[in-house]
Amino acid sequence: MTTSEVQVADFQLSPKLLEFQQKVRNYAKDHLGGAAVYDAETEFPREAVEVAGKLGLLRTTVDEEYGGSAMGNLASCVMLEEINAVCVSTGVTISVHNSLVNSLLGKWCSHEQKARWFPKLVTGEWLGAYCLSEAFSGSDAAALRCTAEKQGDHYILNGAKLWITTGSEAQLFVIFARTSEDRVKGISAFVVEGSWDGVSVGKKERKLGLRGSPTTEIVLDNVKVPADCLLDTEGNGFTIALDTLDGGRLGIASQALGIARAAIDMIGEHIASQQDKRGRPSASQPIQWEFADLASDLDAYRFLTWRAATLRDRGIRCSTEAAMAKSCASRLANRAARSAVSLLGLAGATGTNPAERLLRDARITEIYEGATDIQRLVIARGLLA
Repeated sequence: MTTSEVQVADFQLSPKLLEFQQKVRNYAKDHLGGAAVYDAETEFPREAVEVAGKLGLLRTTVDEEYGGSAMGNLASCVMLEEINAVCVSTGVTISVHNSLVNSLLGKWCSHEQKARWFPKLVTGEWLGAYCLSEAFSGSDAAALRCTAEKQGDHYILNGAKLWITTGSEAQLFVIFARTSEDRVKGISAFVVEGSWDGVSVGKKERKLGLRGSPTTEIVLDNVKVPADCLLDTEGNGFTIALDTLDGGRLGIASQALGIARAAIDMIGEHIASQQDKRGRPSASQPIQWEFADLASDLDAYRFLTWRAATLRDRGIRCSTEAAMAKSCASRLANRAARSAVSLLGLAGATGTNPAERLLRDARITEIYEGATDIQRLVIARGLLA
């Protein structure tokens, strides 16, 4: 057997993905320069998101039949790292739209449902939001209380969803509601359009980071939802939610990689600027060691993320692998951002320095889409199974 006949892991992106990566990198450079303004003024990056739609960045997980590019999860991860390295508020908007809404609809909708909603979603005319969490239902998703009562050819939805990303900007919501008393099998999933009577935006959260991304309450007051807006079958909502979160965690892992990369680049630039008379780095060995460790972990966790994304693209369940990627990458983002602020000292802690914003933005990556301790449970259970 020759070397060429041996199957090996390929850690290189294809020429098509490299071209796509450069396209996204150019987009980030040309259109995300307002990241600091979005943060300071809690301003939604509307123009940046609209441009993303025109460039096809809001359709990576949609089949070509419905106007998508069908590039898949690996392409989405590559894209999201590039965007989040520059603007995390824009990054989370695009991540939720692709991984929690478009990907979900693509897998669980009928042909008629896809033909109905995708034309507006893939262009960015409509943005989507994923509505699972509630006041008493965070990590324990099966504890949700929002109700959907069947009445003839429609359902009546009542309740409130909390911590909804893009809530005030979205036109389409994927709502998880209780259709029976059974804790797990009593949950169903629905598509609800924001223009319908009884759908309203409640409280907008004041947040530590991601300030350009609105996080809101969505209130459902006797919302009449046609029965053909039910996704898959009644009682299968919990399965849909958990399956979709595997893809969502890949999006957050990629977001964390982008934050970590930006912080590590900042550290590298600072070290390179500190030189002795011979032009060699004058930073202490411990500082250089920390820089080396962070950069090594970034490469390692990027490959963790790419592995999980590749599995998902192949239709292989990746709950354990996605949890590993999300857990590791999110902790790295926080560690790298803290290191950047510490190394830069007072300058790094001021509100005018990107390091301070990275530190605030990084914190949420260990909380949403499943907190770090929840990821550990998912990983342990997956390995023991």
